[in-house]
Amino acid sequence: MVEHGDVRVVHKGGSKINFREPALSTDSRFLLCASGESVKVFSTATEECLHALQGHTDLITGVLLRPSNHLQAYSCSLDGTVRLWDFTDGILIRWAKSNRVNIWCCFIYVWTVHLHVCACTELFQLVAVHLPQCGEQLVEAKELSAVLSNISSNPAASAFGREVRIFRFCLWIYSFFLKKDNQKGGKNTFTCITCHPTEDCIASGHEDGKIRLWRNFNHRKEYTYSTLHWHHSAVSSLRFTPEGTNLLSGGVESVLVQWRYNQESQRDFLPRLGGAITHISVSPDGALFCTSHSDNKITIIQSCVKVSAVIQGLVKGDRIRTDLMIEPRSKALVLNGKPGHLQFYSLQRDKLLYNLDIVQQEYIHESGLEQFEVVMAAFDASGSWLATVEERKQKAPELELNLKLWAFDDQKQSFVLNTTISAPHEGRITALCFPHVSDGQTTMLVSTSRDGHFKAWQLAAPAHTEGPSWSCDFLGAYHSLVPECCCFSADSSLLAVGFQEVVTVWTPASWELLTTLSQPPGAVRDLCFGRLSCSKYLLGATTSRLLCCWNLLTCSLEWVTSMDVSLLLADPLSENMAAFCFEAGSTDLFVFKPGEPRPLFSHKALCSGRVTHAVFVPREVMLESCDEASQWLNCSHLYFLTQSMVKTHSLSAGINELLQMPAHVLPSASFLCSMFVQSLLISVNKPSEQNKEKEEEMESEKEEEDSDGEMESRISRPEHMPSGESGCAAPALTKEEVRELRRLKKLDHSWMKGLLD
Repeated sequence: MVEHGDVRVVHKGGSKINFREPALSTDSRFLLCASGESVKVFSTATEECLHALQGHTDLITGVLLRPSNHLQAYSCSLDGTVRLWDFTDGILIRWAKSNRVNIWCCFIYVWTVHLHVCACTELFQLVAVHLPQCGEQLVEAKELSAVLSNISSNPAASAFGREVRIFRFCLWIYSFFLKKDNQKGGKNTFTCITCHPTEDCIASGHEDGKIRLWRNFNHRKEYTYSTLHWHHSAVSSLRFTPEGTNLLSGGVESVLVQWRYNQESQRDFLPRLGGAITHISVSPDGALFCTSHSDNKITIIQSCVKVSAVIQGLVKGDRIRTDLMIEPRSKALVLNGKPGHLQFYSLQRDKLLYNLDIVQQEYIHESGLEQFEVVMAAFDASGSWLATVEERKQKAPELELNLKLWAFDDQKQSFVLNTTISAPHEGRITALCFPHVSDGQTTMLVSTSRDGHFKAWQLAAPAHTEGPSWSCDFLGAYHSLVPECCCFSADSSLLAVGFQEVVTVWTPASWELLTTLSQPPGAVRDLCFGRLSCSKYLLGATTSRLLCCWNLLTCSLEWVTSMDVSLLLADPLSENMAAFCFEAGSTDLFVFKPGEPRPLFSHKALCSGRVTHAVFVPREVMLESCDEASQWLNCSHLYFLTQSMVKTHSLSAGINELLQMPAHVLPSASFLCSMFVQSLLISVNKPSEQNKEKEEEMESEKEEEDSDGEMESRISRPEHMPSGESGCAAPALTKEEVRELRRLKKLDHSWMKGLLD
C-alpha cells in the first residue's frame, strides 16, 4: 500500500544505444555503450544488461576504457562532466566537471583525455583536459587547452595514432588535401578516419564509398595514398584490428568488410546485418568486433567474421506511423520496428522481445526506393487478433494498400497471417479499431478511409476444410464527407465515426444511424468514449483547438473548452482520460474525468515538442493510493514517447527506490528489516487519538523532568565513593534510559496475570 506518493515523469527506456561508438572490455566479456543519460553494461555472452551506470544529468556523448585499468571506463556528457566508473561493480569512482564546455565526444591518449566540445557559438573544438589524480570524488577540470578549432561535429572524423606527439598540449597534426569533386564525378569528401596501431598509415573513408590509405606523411617526402573500393555509398566507419593485420569498414549497405592489410585484394564479407552500419569497435585483445546500426542495434561479431550476439534497442525510424499499443497477452509495447515489421518491446526489462514481419518482403537499403511500410495496427481486447495496414507510395493515384488480419497461434506463441485483403479501400485508411470484447469472441473490425467510406469487416465461419476468414459486411458513408476517426463504446453497442465536422453514431447490431452530433467549426480528428460511470459521454478533439464533450443521453454538447489537443486517450480500467496539449513549443498533460469540471492532475511543460504517441498500461497489481493527486495512477501507468526515449508517469515510493540501489551501497540487512517492518504496520488508533496520546505523553514528560535529576542522583555513584568500591554500586543510567524505564512502567501487563492463572 502506498499512502503518499509524488507523481513524476520517469525515463522508462528506449534510449539510443547506437548514438556513439560502444566499447568492448579488454577480456571481451563486457560491452559498454551510451544510452541516453546512462551507460549500459552488457554481457557479450548472454546479451543481458548487467548494470546501468547512472549519474549524468544530460545526454552521454562518449564511453572509453581507461588504459591504466582494464576494469574502469570514462564517460562524458553534455552536462559538462567526465566520470570514471568501475563498470564491473557499477560504482562511480571519480568525476570531473568543467563549467565552460559542453562535451560532444571524447578521446583518450596516455594520461590526457581529449574532449570534442561544443562552444556557445555552436563551433566544435578539440581540447585537452588533464584529470588530476586525487582522493576526492569530485574534482574540477581546470587545465583546459585548445588543440583544434572549427572541426567536424562527427567523432569519426577525428582519430589518434600510435605516435601522437604531445608536448605541453601541442599536437602534431598532418593535413591531406583532396578536391571535393573529381573529374570522374566522384565525391572525395572525408567521412571517417582511423590510424594504424603499429605503422605510419592513416585510413580515410569518403562519400563516394572509397577508402584511401595514406603513407609517408611522417617524412619530408610527399605523402602518397592507395585506394580501396567496394562500398557503393559513403563509408561511415573504419577500424584497424589491434595487430594492424586487418581493416574493417562499413556503411549503408549493412555489410561488414574485412580487408587484409597490404593484401587488399583479399576481403571477407559479413552481409545482411540489418540497418546501416554507423560505428565499428574492436576489443583490445582482438577477439571480438561489434557494429552499431541505424536501427538501434549492436551486433557482436567473432574475429572469424561470424555473428555471436545481437543487442537490440527500441527501434525508432524516421517516423512512427502506428499508435503505441499494448499486446494484451504479453503486456509488451508494440509499435513500428525495423522496416516492414512490428516490434514487441518489454517495458519492464527495457528489451526487445521479438519482431513480427508484416510486409514479408526483403527490404532494400537504397535511398529514393519506395517500399511497403506498416502504417497502422490494432489489437482486439483479448489479443487473439491483430489487424495491420501496409502501404506503398505517398501519392494517392499510385497508392497500394493491404489490410492483413493475423490470428494468435497458441503453439507458436506468435501471430500467424490469416487473411490478406488487397485494396480494401480506394483511398488511404485513416482509422482502424476493434470492438471492446474481452471474451475472445471478436468477429468485427472497422476501418475508415479518405475515399469517404467506412467498412465493417466480419469474421466468416470456416468453409469446408479452410479456416475462418474476414470479409466486408457493411459499407457506410455520410453526405460524401471524409471520415477521419472512429471508436467503439465501452460495451461495443455504439460506434462513433467522425466525418469532418460531424460526428455520427451507429449501432453495429443493425448498422442504423442513430444520431449525429454537431460542434463548433473544425474537423474532428480524435474521438474517445467515456468508461464505467462516464460511459454516457463522448469526447472529441478538433482542428480548431477545441475539446468537446457530448452527452449521449441528451444528444447535446455537455461542455467545450479551448485546448490544442494533440492526443486524447482513455484509461481502460477507470473513468480517467488524458489529454496532451501543445502550447508555446511544449506539451502539457491534463488528466480528468468527463463528468467533473476540475482536472485530477496537470503537468505543465511535460516535454518539448508535440506528444503524438501515448498509451495507458494496466498495472499487474492495483494500488490503493490515498493521495488525491496520484489516485489516477492506481489502475494504470501512462507511457508516452518523446524524440529520444519512452517515459512514464509513476508514483515515487521511497522503498522502491531503495531496493533498486546497488547491493554494495545499501545499509545492513538488519537495519533495513526494522524499517521495512515498521512501514507495514498499520496503526489501530485514529490520528486524533494518536495526537492526543502524544500530547499527554509530552505533558507527562514535562512534569517529570524536574524529578529526573533527583532520580539520577539516587542511582548514580556518589562523588565521594572510592574507586575501589565502584563495583558494588549500580551503573549510571542516562536520561534516555530513565525515560525508557518510565515508559515500560506505564505498560499494561494484565495479560501476564491470565497466563499465570
